[in-house]
Amino acid sequence: MAKFAFRTDNICCLSHHTNYQSSIFTTSLRHRQLRVFSSKRRLNFRVSSSIKEKENVAESERVDGILTGLRVDELNQKDPVSASEGQLETEGRSEKVGFDWNWPPWKNLPQRYKLIGTTSLAFVICNMDKVNLSVAIIPMSHQFGWNSSTAGLVQSSFFWGYALSQLPGGWLAKTFGGSKVLEIGVLTWSLGTALVPSLAGFMPGLVLSRILVGIGEGVSPSAATDLIARSIPVEERSRAVSFVFGGLSVGSVMGLLLAPPLIQKFGWESVFYIFGLFGIAWFLGFKLVKEGQPSFGAASISGSQSVPKEKSWNTSLEELGGSLKDVPWKAFFQSQAVWAMIYVHFCGSWGHYTCLSWIPTYFSEELNLNLTEAAWVSVLPPLASIFVTGIAAQFADNLIANGVETTTVRKICQTIAFLSPATCMILSSLDLGLPPWEIVGILTAGLALSSFALSGLYCTHQDISPEYASILLGITNTVGAVPGIVGVALTGFLLDSTHSWSMSLFAPSIFFYLTGTIVWLVFASSKPQSFSKRD
Repeated sequence: MAKFAFRTDNICCLSHHTNYQSSIFTTSLRHRQLRVFSSKRRLNFRVSSSIKEKENVAESERVDGILTGLRVDELNQKDPVSASEGQLETEGRSEKVGFDWNWPPWKNLPQRYKLIGTTSLAFVICNMDKVNLSVAIIPMSHQFGWNSSTAGLVQSSFFWGYALSQLPGGWLAKTFGGSKVLEIGVLTWSLGTALVPSLAGFMPGLVLSRILVGIGEGVSPSAATDLIARSIPVEERSRAVSFVFGGLSVGSVMGLLLAPPLIQKFGWESVFYIFGLFGIAWFLGFKLVKEGQPSFGAASISGSQSVPKEKSWNTSLEELGGSLKDVPWKAFFQSQAVWAMIYVHFCGSWGHYTCLSWIPTYFSEELNLNLTEAAWVSVLPPLASIFVTGIAAQFADNLIANGVETTTVRKICQTIAFLSPATCMILSSLDLGLPPWEIVGILTAGLALSSFALSGLYCTHQDISPEYASILLGITNTVGAVPGIVGVALTGFLLDSTHSWSMSLFAPSIFFYLTGTIVWLVFASSKPQSFSKRD
């Protein structure tokens, strides 16, 4: 609140109608006029602004989330002016005076929507920094003389950090708050990305930089989940989750589209510098978005369960031992359903990560496409996945709403997610004399349909235990990161040994898709389980 007084000889004041709750200056001269106050007139103005979120205009005159103008209280105006002329009110009355700026377009959004938007943007940058190496690895291999085994080692190093940071990321987000962990994660992977060109000639340094990227990106899913739980009410949470994690597919598309022209015009180094700067810019911008955000405590979440507030480092470290003992680890690993989720997550990740890392090279070498063409067709699977995800979610929800058992729905969706890419990979592996673009179409369809897993496996954690869903996801996601380490590197080794894409890339994925389907159909269950009582 700022209060100031001034004396003028001739003060021109714009007056305007006061019939509205918030009067705004417009460009129309019909709604304003100039008045000259007496030189002896003394005016006191009190200027206040609110930066909280605008939740309910009808209940309050405070404007939340943004600074839309100034509130002017005229305290010592002795002579009232005609209300019919739309002038400022007399003593004791206050009126909203401001400027109706329409830019930026998100200015009037509630604060929680800004947080979700920026978090989704972080996931866009996340996958841009994940896929940039899958394109840049082609010119890098030519420059440094790497064979496929070495290229596979470089690409798999990302997953070393990614696997190691899953469970620690979940605990850090739970104890210190998702927004803090997300900020640190984005900054970590962005710095690691920007370091790649400087360390590319030194293999241990290059591997370390990619591990750093993996650590930063590994803590981000848990951080985003915690942020959503703390700031989004239950009735909006499903849409928030879809919007945030949908940024991953968008990031894959953008990364694969932007990388080739940048490499051709500025060199492969530019991809890492520019994408790294994107993350650093996000880090700085997110701090501005957080300003004015209420505490992420339970009070800020209407209609939802109470969520613990963020704790200090000292408090959290003191509670670490106790919180870990409270988790029913033994009961988790006595459940057949949990073991089914672990193995199926491993199988799905094998196909996903090996294709994500090697498909651009496969399109370039096996189908004789140039760098730009290979990257452009590599965009098709994640682009198609964006649409398939929405269809799969609606399909699953409709079945459950119509009375189909949840376990049956999850088994149907996961079976589609595994048998579709397996069938398409078998067709691509056979020598059927198909032209390159038909093979591209077949693989695109199969990989896109694998997104049905989001309505299968990835919902089962919440189905069987909402209380421990995040920890169960951390367990399965840790095992699911192993194919990124082993599978990506093994694909390069097999390619050097067999010189066959069918044997090195497709055959292992087909094996895991088929065995994963069998295990899922036999052992998977979405029935709620009381792990605490069992332990």
